[in-house]
Amino acid sequence: MTAPPPPGTVTVHPLHGIPEVVAGDQLGQLLRTALTRAGLSLLDGDVLAVSSKIVSKARGLREAPDGRGDAVLRHSRRVVAERRTPTGTTRVVEAQAGPVMAGAGIDGSNTGQDDRLLLLPGDPDGAARDLYAELLTAYAPQPLPLIGIVVTDTAGRPWRAGQTDFALGACGVTVLEDLRGSTDADGRPLAVTARAVADEVAAAADLVKGKASGVPAALVRGLPEGTVTSPGGPGARTLVRTGPGDWFALGAAEAVRSALGAPPGSEVADHVGVASVGPEEYAERLARAVRLALLDEEAATVTEEEDGRLTVHAGTPFVAGRVVARLEVALASESIEGVRVEWADDR
Repeated sequence: MTAPPPPGTVTVHPLHGIPEVVAGDQLGQLLRTALTRAGLSLLDGDVLAVSSKIVSKARGLREAPDGRGDAVLRHSRRVVAERRTPTGTTRVVEAQAGPVMAGAGIDGSNTGQDDRLLLLPGDPDGAARDLYAELLTAYAPQPLPLIGIVVTDTAGRPWRAGQTDFALGACGVTVLEDLRGSTDADGRPLAVTARAVADEVAAAADLVKGKASGVPAALVRGLPEGTVTSPGGPGARTLVRTGPGDWFALGAAEAVRSALGAPPGSEVADHVGVASVGPEEYAERLARAVRLALLDEEAATVTEEEDGRLTVHAGTPFVAGRVVARLEVALASESIEGVRVEWADDR
């Protein structure tokens, strides 16, 4: 007889053999079949981590591959940052699905025989609850153990290289463990610690799911007591930090450009030009700063002198002074420093 694992042991089991999912498939039944094939029976406290990709496939959330940039804007609430790449403009956005992520989570990889792009569900927590209901049906008339569902997706993170999986949607999982008010191992009070439990479950499951192995779901077992709760609790959307608590609502350059009238994702921003992800020549960065400074200033011009100074020409000293101030700020948005800006009295 196999001894039970020591307390605190968490195990992650990949669910192999799930076929290519198409629109109309019942994921609950597919997951039950995969669990049976793996010799696993659901127990109280288990969490199923399921890739959003198969959720989107089952729901038929597809869009034509051309016009991806427009699709990103349609499925976004706001643009946070944008950069030119060899294949077009990449935008980090607040997706309609909730999280702030690149390209609104619109994906063109592992889409199956249908080469159309996959879209995220607009209500990921609702999708997790629907999957829970499908499992209730798949296991009927047997009762479903007290389990949780985490719908996972992949994203990068500020200040960290690489991508990791996170909880896009959740049902029956305590998504955030707030430790504030308790004490650490040394008895010191904890003032800011809150563990994103659902994200940790998603990241752990990704270690066995992977992106190239064709394993879209995993069973996570042995999580601390209280991780799995009733299916009516708060979902993963509560983990999204937007509004007053968002210290990083715009990229540094985008915040400056927005203040000067060229918010990211707008036609004005495209007219001014979007910075590249790669190195750019000084002349290109300077030209973009000048276009930004001259927005709505049709009577003004800027010339570059032989010594590198920039001279603003305008009809009145007031307009010239305003453009000088705008140009100094625009240069900062392009990380151009040490350039003298002055105005010429052309009256």
